[in-house]
Amino acid sequence: MRIEKAAIIGKGAVGLLYGDMIAQNIGPQAVQFAMDNERFARHAGEIVRINGKACDIETIPMSEAQPVDLVILACKAGGLQTAIDTMSPLVGPGTCIASLINGITSEQRVAERFGWEHLVLGICQGMDAVFLDGELTYTHTGEIRFGASAQTAPGVVEAIDEFYTRAGITHVVEADPLRRMWVKLMLNVGINQTCMAYGGTYGSVSAPGEQQRCFIAAMREALAVGRAEGIDLTEEDLAGMAALVASLDPSGMPSMAQDRINKRRTEVEEFAGTIRRLASKHGILVPHNDWLYQRIRNIEESWG
Repeated sequence: MRIEKAAIIGKGAVGLLYGDMIAQNIGPQAVQFAMDNERFARHAGEIVRINGKACDIETIPMSEAQPVDLVILACKAGGLQTAIDTMSPLVGPGTCIASLINGITSEQRVAERFGWEHLVLGICQGMDAVFLDGELTYTHTGEIRFGASAQTAPGVVEAIDEFYTRAGITHVVEADPLRRMWVKLMLNVGINQTCMAYGGTYGSVSAPGEQQRCFIAAMREALAVGRAEGIDLTEEDLAGMAALVASLDPSGMPSMAQDRINKRRTEVEEFAGTIRRLASKHGILVPHNDWLYQRIRNIEESWG
């Protein structure tokens, strides 16, 4: 099994970043963006720039899609259902599927439609990509962490590993990808929500003060909930995520802070929503996530 052509669903910061790397290192023929027909019509003619250069990667509507070797889901969590409902033309008998969507639920939802055989578990982290006003800027490309589910067929992880290597995408094959997904969830619960609630940046959250206290406290609540769910999260994991944020461009910001600027609905249900639901199941108090959830919802409602 060798992957020659990938289709990316989601033309935001993550999708553009990895699409650009594939095009640069393998060639533009190795990647395309695919959109549902309505979204394609809405964005027809838009020019997107990546670090100052026009993006020339092909974008197609799903009505013109053909099966590819790899589908990479890089849309927002709120767009996942539309992706699932419309991506069938991209998926052939041997198509691999990798989700980079935030949270810990997207793979299960994809598997309910397409099965686990060619699906891997994964996350991406460490990039400082900012996508505003049609311009993607980044200095850190981050990394993808992924691995097999219990039902993933032999050869799928190896094929994706080889493709990411050719594409120049830094990645790690995880023996326990679910644990890694929880570590990323813990990070997002802290960094994404704090930056959204305060209008902050990686620098403001890393500096001593109220934002840093919120960032760490929200992550520690996620750690407690994860451990109640049987995930072996540690203080070392938490410290590592704080150090990762401190290493990023201090003027950069995560996706939910960008959502605040663009007045776009956020993924708060995937973060505080998930932690609050699971905390209630285990009888765990999560006051920082309660506050962040309500604060972010209030901000969203203020947009009308």
